[in-house]
Amino acid sequence: MAVRIIETEKISMKGPTLVEGFPGLGLVGTIAATYLVDKLKMKQVGYIVSEKFPPIAAIHNNTPLHPARVYASTEHNLLVVLSEFIIPLNAVYDLSETLIDWAMKKKVSRIISLGGIVIQGEQDEVFGIASKEDLVQELGKQGVKMIKEGATTGVNGLLLADCATRGFPAISLLAEAKQNHMDPMGAAMVIEALKKIVRLDIDTKDLVKESKELEAKMKDLIEKASDASKHYKEVEEMGAMYR
Repeated sequence: MAVRIIETEKISMKGPTLVEGFPGLGLVGTIAATYLVDKLKMKQVGYIVSEKFPPIAAIHNNTPLHPARVYASTEHNLLVVLSEFIIPLNAVYDLSETLIDWAMKKKVSRIISLGGIVIQGEQDEVFGIASKEDLVQELGKQGVKMIKEGATTGVNGLLLADCATRGFPAISLLAEAKQNHMDPMGAAMVIEALKKIVRLDIDTKDLVKESKELEAKMKDLIEKASDASKHYKEVEEMGAMYR
């Protein structure tokens, strides 16, 4: 089974922006996307599944949920896709292709990925990568420092490359973030950059205040996802011995 996006609610929006937040450096993407969903009171409209994903359910407010979910806000003409587990390497290609196909089907105007990049001194910069030249110019005008040469990895990187190949508008916003810690400050920085592009009215002060609680939730879920994947791999290997 390839990666599939299952819609639980009808999505009827005109040229929405799709924001993507998957775990990466400092968990910036997931923290930022989760904060957007919470503060904008977005509604869950779907989830993402694959046999390559770890077998785990996220539990929030007493409710078990798929850990990779899709949210929508008609008021802000915004879609948010987030994951609370690290995407397995063997699922990255399928996920990138599925997301772009789905975005085109929904007539998304552009995809904006949120993530982190290693701090180069003070934590005060947001970097950008774009799939099209007009977006490069737009980001530059908004004070985002463009990456001219380098590399970016994971879902963010592949998504950008695929979008550039297809001529689809895509942006990656990368805040300087701590390498071995969850970084709510980095998440606040990418949201501030996002606000200038999408025109959102959202205060990020609470993000830093709520960071400890959010960090605990994220850390627990990611550790459980890692343990679940390891356990199932051991079971599969044991099963193969007795066939």
